[in-house]
Amino acid sequence: MSITAPISSVEPPVAVWMQADAANAKISLAGKINVYSLGGVWTQIRDAQDAWLKQDTSQSLVLDASRIASLDGAGIAFLIGVEEAQQKAGGKFEIVGLDSRYEPLLQEFDPISNLFPVPAVKPRRSFVVSTGIAAQNLLDDARGLITFTGHLTADLVWSIRNIKQVRWGDFVNAAVEAGINALPIVGLVAFLIGVILSFQAAIGMKQFGAESFVGPLAALGIVREMGPLITAILLAGRSSAAFAAEIGTMTVNSEVDALVSGGLSPIRFLVVPRVLAGILVMPILTLYADIVSIIASMFTMLAYGIPFINFYNGMLAAVDIEDISSGLIKATLFGVVVSAVGCLRGMQTGTGAAAVGISATRAVVSSIVMIVLVDGVFAFISYKTGF
Repeated sequence: MSITAPISSVEPPVAVWMQADAANAKISLAGKINVYSLGGVWTQIRDAQDAWLKQDTSQSLVLDASRIASLDGAGIAFLIGVEEAQQKAGGKFEIVGLDSRYEPLLQEFDPISNLFPVPAVKPRRSFVVSTGIAAQNLLDDARGLITFTGHLTADLVWSIRNIKQVRWGDFVNAAVEAGINALPIVGLVAFLIGVILSFQAAIGMKQFGAESFVGPLAALGIVREMGPLITAILLAGRSSAAFAAEIGTMTVNSEVDALVSGGLSPIRFLVVPRVLAGILVMPILTLYADIVSIIASMFTMLAYGIPFINFYNGMLAAVDIEDISSGLIKATLFGVVVSAVGCLRGMQTGTGAAAVGISATRAVVSSIVMIVLVDGVFAFISYKTGF
């Protein structure tokens, strides 16, 4: 018994490139033109066409479609790609023998130039125009900040008069998030600040034999400046960004617009509880940071032979209730700034996937800038009044 081996036949490609001379070429299509049959020849035809078009600018290409059995969307895309390359090079293109049933589908993409728009080159702005746009954006931001401050002040007065109508549930949630949950990071940073501040001050004081003055100076600087400032910056990084992201998500989801449509004030509904929470937790966190920093400074000064009792007595002589009050009042202002700016940036959130992240970033940056401005104004007032 003899076994006959199967005869293997290789199917011819559905598209064949034929070049008569440097100015004339032809593409012959045959059989079923679809995404499967074109997979092996599409790139070959286009590469051959691109190489041919580089030789001259007056070439003529004929596409023979008389032997096409069927044509799907991939085949139409192939025809459009070949024609677009020919038109872009300034050559001539002609399709011959195409069945009339495919003509309407091909004409839907005419003119082909609309499918391949020329990328628009964005003109470069001059220095004057860029400066003007930046100034306009700054003025718009300042106008929005002033308007928001006015609305917030009015609604805070309203909350004092209508205590029962304040959303105390949101107030408690915001206070827990911004206050209790922030205790670990505030304590850690405050401890490190106390250690670093004491060590750096002791290096200079040691040259004059005045290590005993490091404790009172460090305690005074912590109570009046470092405690409120560091706590405010940490709160800006945590709570201000969180407020902006939370309200920003509501803005993107049109929940803020829904409040306005329902006759509710977004500032009373969303901002007032968070600002009240910031006013409450900021002085508490500052006082906690002051205590931790001073304790860290006391332990640090043990390395220089300064006992606790000497540190304590020197601190009592240098720090009085007026210094503590000054720091806590400053911390309260920082709490208003941090929470209000975070809510403002959240309500200014635009549209798009990156809008919430941009608002959170703007909230942190704006909060830190406002903290520095408020600190500078408070320092000037303290210098003039002695408080």
